[in-house]
Parts: sequence; C-alpha cells; structure tokens
Amino acid sequence: MATGGAPRRPGAALGPTLLIGVLVTGCAAGTTDGRTDGRGGSPSASATPHRPSPSATPPEALCARIVAHWAREVLDGGTYGDYQSMGLSNGQYDVLRAVVDAARAEKERAGPTAAERLIVRRARADCRELYRSGGPGGGPWS
Repeated sequence: MATGGAPRRPGAALGPTLLIGVLVTGCAAGTTDGRTDGRGGSPSASATPHRPSPSATPPEALCARIVAHWAREVLDGGTYGDYQSMGLSNGQYDVLRAVVDAARAEKERAGPTAAERLIVRRARADCRELYRSGGPGGGPWS
C-alpha cells in the first residue's frame, strides 16, 4: 500500500499507457492523404503509385450507363433536371441532350423499342467519342 493515500492497484498505470499506445498506433495507420496499404498501415516506400484496377469500369462505359439511364427518365418524364443533380458533367449532359433528341424522334417514327435501342447505341457511341482522348478536356465540368 502507498503511504498517505488510497491503496494502488497493480497495473493501474498500465491503462493510460495502453490508451496512448493505441492512439499513437491508430494515428500511424494511414498516410496524410488517407491512403493505407490495405491492412491499415502506411504504404511502403516500394509501393506503386495508385493506378485503377484492371477490372475498373472505363469512364466511357460509366458515361454510357448514366446517360442511358437519364435518357430513359427524360424520355418517359418529358423534363430534364440539373446536370449536377443528375451526376453528369457538362460534356455528359450535352451527350444526354443529343441522345434524348434522337430518341424522341425515333420513338415517334418507330416506337418505344426502337427508341430504347437507339438510346443504348447512341449513348455508347457519343460517350466513346467524349472520352476518345482519355477524358473530357474542356475544364473540370466538361
């Protein structure tokens, strides 16, 4: 027992020490930019720079998917939303408007099934063209 005070429990000082150790270790688990090595630790010096996974969907395919989705919505609902609320860039929105214009004409001429086929075909082609050189190049919103 300690003199002049409450009795000390064995290992009582261990609690704060462990807490500090956990906090320090936890803070060191990632880098300043938030990256980790997949196990919670910092990437090693020999780690390769971040590159998209070979299985990542190409941007032109994502563009075609989202443009086709919104083209169907606009064709059915008859009205556009704000391109940002739709999750589109300005360039993708331009593609959307062209696809919808063509799909409306095709729907009147040949019916809804033909319009659906046109949406898919035209969204793929126009998005491929938009991303032909690796991505839009007219500023951050293109």
